Amino acid sequence: MAGKKIGIIGVGKIGEALISGLLKSGVASPERLYASDIVKQRCDYISKTYQVSCVTNREVVENSDVIIVSVQPRDIKGVLEEIGRLLSPEQLLVSTAAGVTISYLLKCLGRSDIQVVRIMPNITVVVRESITAMAPAGNVTEENLQLVKEVFGSVGKVVIVDEKHMDAITGLSGSGPAYVYLIIEAMVEAGVKIGLPRELSLQLAAQTVLGSAKMVLEIKEHPAKLRELVTTPGGVTIDGIIELEEGKIRTTIIRAVVKATQRAKELLMD
Repeated sequence: MAGKKIGIIGVGKIGEALISGLLKSGVASPERLYASDIVKQRCDYISKTYQVSCVTNREVVENSDVIIVSVQPRDIKGVLEEIGRLLSPEQLLVSTAAGVTISYLLKCLGRSDIQVVRIMPNITVVVRESITAMAPAGNVTEENLQLVKEVFGSVGKVVIVDEKHMDAITGLSGSGPAYVYLIIEAMVEAGVKIGLPRELSLQLAAQTVLGSAKMVLEIKEHPAKLRELVTTPGGVTIDGIIELEEGKIRTTIIRAVVKATQRAKELLMD
């Protein structure tokens, strides 16, 4: 990353979280970051909060080695058409737009010589715990691939995948935090129902989810085996599991991920 400059077009939640993560991790300093946003108030906020230069899209491209386009899928075409002729083959373009393929990105740029990486982070970049899937085009150099891995490694874990998996990843981990928040919300309401104070119920539910996920990652056992550790014969937990299974929680979650994946595939058609 030494000396490399990073530009972020679109500083919503993901864009801002990237700036924050890059600065907190020491991967980049304010003078090596450039940002732009269609909303002036947003630009002013980013500039004041992080001491980062908030400029035009053109200036982002002209001053950056890596350009991260973090805008909604419906806005990606206009942005890429604007900056396409400004890019050089040595620069790296990274897109966070769900459902937008590498071939479509190149089509919008009007170029085939640009190094492009399609990625899918999730909202947990805000607390630097994202899992970011990354699908590089065939012409991306090893140096640039390592560079983008370092950028997104500053806000969580990074995995390199084949592009054919990106829509499924969008449905699973891109949308995944929302599913987990819904589960936590339900656990909190259950706690209130059985007489726990709301704040205590929230703390118990959130930490339980955090600890359970950490066990899966660190112990590396199948979740079913870990569930069996808690579900003792004739105990309390099995009654709760029976209720969940009767409510078809497993099937419902599977269907939610499948439906979200299908929607990701349709975004370019809108």
